[in-house]
Amino acid sequence: MVHLIKILFLCSRNKRRSLTAERAFAGNVHEVRSAGTENNARIKVSAGLIGWADIIFCMEKKHVRRLREKYADIMGDKEIGCLNIPDKYNFMDEKLIERLKEQVEEYL
Repeated sequence: MVHLIKILFLCSRNKRRSLTAERAFAGNVHEVRSAGTENNARIKVSAGLIGWADIIFCMEKKHVRRLREKYADIMGDKEIGCLNIPDKYNFMDEKLIERLKEQVEEYL
């Protein structure tokens, strides 16, 4: 049986970047979810989501920092990648999707 890689995408509010990533990679060879690190996020990152994920992709360094600060006790050796994608794209922006695919492929 093939183990599907479980990928969690994180941005601030889970409205544009991470949600776009979830949709762009959905139905691929991986299981994909997304969340945000801020209190007003559409779906807020949780210990359950972190535990579920095999790899976590954060859009910016501040998201990596927030994750490590808040969930230090459960992060362990969880693989985290920082994509360095600024909050300047709209939801499902073609340039954002292209950039996401290029950068995620480097990790997988």
